[in-house]
Amino acid sequence: MTEAEPGSRVWTRKDLVGIEDLSRSEVEMILDTAPQFLAVSHRESGIKKVPVLQGRLVVNWFYEPSTRTRTSFELAAKRLSADTLSISASTSSTQKGETLHDTLYNIEAMRSDIVVIRHGLAGAARLLAERHPSSIINAGDGYHEHPTQALLDAFTMREHVRRMREDPEATLDGIRVALVGDIAHSRVARSNVWCLTKLGAQVTVCGPSTLLPQGMDRMGCAVTTSLREAIADADVVYALRMQLERQGRCLFPSIREYVRLFRIDNETLAGAPAHAIVMHPGPINRNVELSSEVADGPRNVILEQVTNGVAVRMAVMHLLVNRPAVGVA
Repeated sequence: MTEAEPGSRVWTRKDLVGIEDLSRSEVEMILDTAPQFLAVSHRESGIKKVPVLQGRLVVNWFYEPSTRTRTSFELAAKRLSADTLSISASTSSTQKGETLHDTLYNIEAMRSDIVVIRHGLAGAARLLAERHPSSIINAGDGYHEHPTQALLDAFTMREHVRRMREDPEATLDGIRVALVGDIAHSRVARSNVWCLTKLGAQVTVCGPSTLLPQGMDRMGCAVTTSLREAIADADVVYALRMQLERQGRCLFPSIREYVRLFRIDNETLAGAPAHAIVMHPGPINRNVELSSEVADGPRNVILEQVTNGVAVRMAVMHLLVNRPAVGVA
């Protein structure tokens, strides 16, 4: 699928390395494919598998710590009946000086089909995608992108809108989303801004001025340092993880100050519309980004995000491997 084929519903990309270069049609195709895989997870029979990737090999290659993303990809692959292989930084030959390319060449000698990679360097996934035949999925590269997180977030928002409006065809056009927190270090924020604006949502990013990168407005979103302003008309209040490990750089005075100005709690949430939902990519720093009363409250859909993440990643793997250029073995 390309921009030259706006009406096409055929997926042709080998890789998913970012949201920035996808078209709206491509994003919607992933979202529209996910429900059939979400249904697999909710089967009354309890059998949560389909043979879509039977005989295929999915490699999870993570250079950074991860619980949700890694386990979500592993479960997605297994529910598609794929064989799986996990590699961590500590067990990779790159610790002995081997290049990423050489490591992947050796993995591909085992006939890998999909390689899911998380790496601390921006562009690592794209670099591999350009030189290797395996389908590469970016599970997070530096501060750059986290495409499947943005896709599962958009899917969760769209499902909420459809339930709220009782309209199974509702889109995110005109929906207002407030992204609150550490924008500067968040690959989730960048991928969400690109994804949501492509889908017609109005996005506002909010946080301390020192954690708001210059040029965010050029990505098509509004920028503010006022939490009250950001959530006043928001349909979705999305709290980002405060990356406490980076606060040695003194990007704001103290955690107490951040909590006072930017934490989402019942008091601040009262300033948002009554129908607004609360989201978070995890892991949560309780009582920093979200108060426990909100994190455990009726307006959050955080666990729904986790459930949807498996279905969305199943959809991505299915589309990449079973695209027409490859065919189904």
